[in-house]
Amino acid sequence: MRVLIIGGSLGGLFAANILHRIGCEVRVCERAPGTLAGRGAGIATHPELFEALRRSGVTSAFEVGVHVPGRITVGCDGAVIGRHDFPQILTAWGRLQNLLTEALPAGCYEGAKELKSIDQDAREVRAGFADGTQYSAELLIGADGWRSTTRAVLAPYLMPRYAGYAAWRALVDEAQLSGHTRETIFDYLAFCLNPGEQALAYPVAGTNDSLTIGERRLNFVWYRPAEEDTALRRLLTDEQGHYHADGIPPHLVSRAVIAEMRADATRLLAPQFIEVTRLAPQPFLQPIMEFSADRMAFGRVALLGDAAFVARPHVGMGVTKAGGDAMALADALIAHPQDLSAALASYEAARLRVGKLIVEHARFLGAPLSPTPPNEVERALARTNGTPEFVMRTAAIAPTLPW
Repeated sequence: MRVLIIGGSLGGLFAANILHRIGCEVRVCERAPGTLAGRGAGIATHPELFEALRRSGVTSAFEVGVHVPGRITVGCDGAVIGRHDFPQILTAWGRLQNLLTEALPAGCYEGAKELKSIDQDAREVRAGFADGTQYSAELLIGADGWRSTTRAVLAPYLMPRYAGYAAWRALVDEAQLSGHTRETIFDYLAFCLNPGEQALAYPVAGTNDSLTIGERRLNFVWYRPAEEDTALRRLLTDEQGHYHADGIPPHLVSRAVIAEMRADATRLLAPQFIEVTRLAPQPFLQPIMEFSADRMAFGRVALLGDAAFVARPHVGMGVTKAGGDAMALADALIAHPQDLSAALASYEAARLRVGKLIVEHARFLGAPLSPTPPNEVERALARTNGTPEFVMRTAAIAPTLPW
């Protein structure tokens, strides 16, 4: 089967590698020029993610990231006020991107391919691109993220929703950190909690994917409320006055906005986290979005990963979900080798339930960060879900599937 994959980030790479290994002829078309590099930040791993890597041909799973023994919470004075043992491997977007890119069959990846149109009939699906080219295949996979052009072409009524808060993110080299910060928080998934806010930090691979002690990096995330029409708009406006509605590129974040963030950190966070915000060479902003599709199959087109479901990051399942989608799609094609409609119906039925559960669970975990919980149930969740004990026991842990 000829398979055309729109999107060259992790979801697209999982699909390309896994489908290639069951005999499909794959082509990946990415909107950005060349291969993606240096994007994203930290990622929590789960058993399903390692299975997706194995089926993608990545056999060095033990080298994916940094092992941590558990979680801690520090108070505003920097002292540890809570511990929870939970061994986990924490990795970085760039590390997984490199591993999956290296596993790709030669010559199947193209950059600077911006999707403009999709046309299909009983025999094939055709994709038209901004450069005038057109590719045909028997199956097209939309793995082009939460701003999916594939989804916009097929179902423009399906739109992501802003959750009411944004995340500051940054990576800091381990070698730059003070001895105190390295000794107290570096080896853990560490939290610092304030009402309505949540900061966390954990170790990931360093420059050139190094996992050597002293060469790793600390991944930092700080969730903060930002009203959409006022505070968020200001955060996403660059120094030239241009508003970036879909997210501002890191190098365009206003210096005044960064200075304000650092000043707020000094007032609100533990000393270790204050140090990280001061050392971060290029903090960047991520508006927190959520989205649930009501369909994942459209004729000969399937949505995968964040093109279909976008969960708030607290559940730490975005990349794992994409890998799970790719495996489920491959299994459906194997089970229905002569009937694509049946295969995509099977895929959709299985993964719609998983995607909805992950989005709902992530919303549950993020209740304390919602600026104005709309009802008493959510207000009660905001009071209980923000305690150190709850956060350490639930963050970045996969929800239990009810089937």
